[in-house]
Amino acid sequence: MYGRKHHQMRPRPICCPPNIMPTQIAPAQVSPTQEVVKTNVFNTIVPHFHPVHTTTVNRHIYHHQHYFPRTYSEVNEYYQMSQQFGDPRNPNPQCFPMQQRRFGF
Repeated sequence: MYGRKHHQMRPRPICCPPNIMPTQIAPAQVSPTQEVVKTNVFNTIVPHFHPVHTTTVNRHIYHHQHYFPRTYSEVNEYYQMSQQFGDPRNPNPQCFPMQQRRFGF
C-alpha cells in the first residue's frame, strides 16, 4: 500500500535474569490531618420521689333476704254411693247365674 513500511519479523531477544537493586526510600508524603471525635457517655441516675398514699375503704353491705317457707299437704277423699235402679234380679240367667248373697264373713 502507499507509504506504509512492511513490518519485518525480528528475532526474539534473549532474556537475562533481572538485577535486583537495593530498596530506596522516597521522601514521605503527608496527607492533611483527619479529625476523629471520640465521645464518652457517662450515665447518672438522679432519683425523684413522688409519694402517694392510698387508703383502702372496705365497705360491708348486708343484704337481708327474708324467706317464708310454706309446706303443703293434700288429702284425697273417696266416697262411694251405691244405687240400684230397676229389678235387682239377674236379667240374663244364662250368662250370670243368680247366687244368693250372704252377709258376714
